[in-house]
Order: sequence, then structure tokens, then C-alpha cells
Amino acid sequence: MIIELIVVGIFIGTMSGFFGIGGGMILIPILLVLGFDIKVAIGISIIQMVFSSVYGSYLNYKKGSLIIGEGLFVGFGGFIGGFIGGYVTYYISDTVLQGLFFALLLFALFRLLISPNHEDDSLTKTLDKSTLFMIGLMIGVFSITLGIGGSIILTPLLVGLLHYPLKKAVSAGLFFVVFSSISGLASRLSSGTIDFENGLIVGVTSLVGVTIGIYLKEHISTKNHKSMLLLLYFFSLILLVKEYI
Repeated sequence: MIIELIVVGIFIGTMSGFFGIGGGMILIPILLVLGFDIKVAIGISIIQMVFSSVYGSYLNYKKGSLIIGEGLFVGFGGFIGGFIGGYVTYYISDTVLQGLFFALLLFALFRLLISPNHEDDSLTKTLDKSTLFMIGLMIGVFSITLGIGGSIILTPLLVGLLHYPLKKAVSAGLFFVVFSSISGLASRLSSGTIDFENGLIVGVTSLVGVTIGIYLKEHISTKNHKSMLLLLYFFSLILLVKEYI
């Protein structure tokens, strides 16, 4: 099982860096296929997200694709929401969690399908700070409850509603995961519902993948980047449907 988790960690890290996701969107279905319980899988996912998002955001900042600014207000909202979400998981059944996760993937897929490609920063819209905070709060509660970082909700919103260029939206989405995952980890630890041993294996090995993913992101066109992101959503949906069947 250790070898499988190492391979999964590198793969998920690459996906995280390339797509700006925490990794839970695809990691949880894989862990379910490997035989993990949904709540254990969520805990492992949260640990991995802390590693990949912190390191990935650092690399994105160095490369100039992450502009912190407004992201702090969304992030602080996500931090509070993630802390709440870590407790909510304890009171929700496995069936409901899987259903919510499936619905979330469908929503993200739809938003990306209908959103145009934006290349010009001048078209980017903005919102007031309190609205940004509330958006982060709601995404944080919902995402950590499901064991995902929240970028699969935030990135489509940034691209489809605020006209962010895709690659900057991806970097902003991964930065949001820093806040939501750390608070989610703290709340899950306080309730004692987390698998640290397997989580650290996946988390540490994901750092290798994050480096690879961010390098690849900087060397691909926006059109191809979006197409591959949509394929990622489809792949995760297939894994989840297979688990239901």
C-alpha cells in the first residue's frame, strides 16, 4: 500500500500544481477505489492539500503568477469556513458526503464548459472585501466538509464571473487552498478523525509532483490548459460513478 500511496502522492501533486486544485477532487475517488473509508480519505486529502498548496503557492509567487491582493480576503473567509467544515464532516453520513461531492463536480464542470477564455487582465472584475470574505467563508465550509480545497468552486467563479485569465485563476485557487486546508486540518485534529501516517506519505511525495505540475502549467496554452482541466473533472466523475456502482 505504501508504494501505491507514493505514486498517488506524486500524481496528485502534479495535478495540484498544474490545475491549481487542492487535490481532493481526484484523490478522494482514488482512495475510495483503494479501499479507504470516505471519512478517512477526506482526512488524508486535507493533509495532502496543506503540503501541495503551501509549496505550490510559494512557487507560483516566485514565478509571478500569484498576485496575493484580493486573495487574502477570500482566503481569510476560507480559513474560518474550513475550520467550521472540519466539524461538520463528523455529523454527515458517508452517503450524503458522496452525493454532495458528485454534485459539486457537476457544477464545476458546467461552469468551466460555458466560460470563455480570458487572456486580458484589464477585463478582470472585482468585488468589495466583505463579499470576497463571504464567498471564501461559504466555499471553505462546503469544501472542507467534502475534503477538497475549494478551488474547483473558486476557479470557475473567477474565470466565469470575474473574468480572470485561467492561469491566474488557477494560481489564486491554489492559494485559497492554503487557508481552507490548514484550518480544516486544525479542526479535524481536534476531533481526532484523521489518518496522519498515510496522509504524510501522500503529502510529502506530492511536493515532487507540485514542482512538475507548475512547470508544465507555465508551458502550455490557455486553451489546452482549460481542455485538460475539463478532462480532469470527467475523470474524477467516472471514478466516483464507478464507486457508486
